[in-house]
Amino acid sequence: MLFRYKKSFEKIAMGLLSFMPKERELKRLQQTMHKYEENPDWQLYLWKKGEDFVGLLGVEVAEESFTIHHISVNPSHRGEGIGHAMIDKIRQIMQGRQMLSTSETEAFLTKCPSKKGEL
Repeated sequence: MLFRYKKSFEKIAMGLLSFMPKERELKRLQQTMHKYEENPDWQLYLWKKGEDFVGLLGVEVAEESFTIHHISVNPSHRGEGIGHAMIDKIRQIMQGRQMLSTSETEAFLTKCPSKKGEL
């Protein structure tokens, strides 16, 4: 299940975000977290499986589109379809907006089943 980020999830979110190659450095990680906390167009979501948060999804929302900037799954839960499930859920939340990717997220998103010719 996908949950919207709250400040109380900060350490968990930072841990999951640190699995992204460009977010491993602490200073960069803190800047990214600040962007999600301060800018309402940047939204962070956490995926909960059982009692644990095991995935993270970060999007930038525009009027007619949304861009997936970050997608990360705890390595011990990879291969379980969590990334695909997060993409399916965010598509539902974004209600028909066009999904876009960044150079970091494009490879994964092209593997996800596409709807309405996206990506």
